[in-house]
Amino acid sequence: MLRAVERLPGLRSTAFDGQYEIPTLDEVIALAREMGEARGRPVGLYPETKHPGYFRSIGLPLETPLLAALHGAGFTSREDPVWIQSFEVENLRLLREATDLRLVQLAAPGGGPADRPDLSYDAMMTPEGLAEIASYADAVGVAKTFVLDETTAAPTGLVARAHAAGLAVHVWTVRAENAFLLPPFRTVGGPEAHGDLAGEVRALVGAGVDGVFSDHPEAILRAVR
Repeated sequence: MLRAVERLPGLRSTAFDGQYEIPTLDEVIALAREMGEARGRPVGLYPETKHPGYFRSIGLPLETPLLAALHGAGFTSREDPVWIQSFEVENLRLLREATDLRLVQLAAPGGGPADRPDLSYDAMMTPEGLAEIASYADAVGVAKTFVLDETTAAPTGLVARAHAAGLAVHVWTVRAENAFLLPPFRTVGGPEAHGDLAGEVRALVGAGVDGVFSDHPEAILRAVR
């Protein structure tokens, strides 16, 4: 019943607003299978549980239907191409008890998990915090500025700390517009102008990240080849 619209209308075209239905999770799983078979390699799934504590509080827990769909499709082990991510902590702990699929603790500078007011994401990125995350998750999914200094784009050391704790590091979100690039990679033009996305990607890869979220996957591949 829902239709997709451009979430960045100030920077991107809205010409396709309302033309396409939003797929169900089952449809996304089927598409990944179809694309994987066509390419002869796995196409992964990376769902996020949005505000899981809130939905649990109103009697609509996300974990059970999510795992029912994934396990029912045959995704059950850490070797399967599935990562489940969340900004909260307790639902990842619940998922850890119910599945072997890989889990990802999301984090953004200056914030903290909605379900754990005693924690900050900055503290969770210390060696001690990362060791605790490793007790229930397989990776951290972090904003770019946790990995690269916002002013100089030099590595912060977060990747080395996470790897030492046994965690992979995925970063979000690499977008081409100046509005989203770190200052060293912005070019002339307004916030909607495209800057040096390839330079930012190479800096992230040089810092040792294991994965990158992007609206421009083809440009990411060109940058790292």
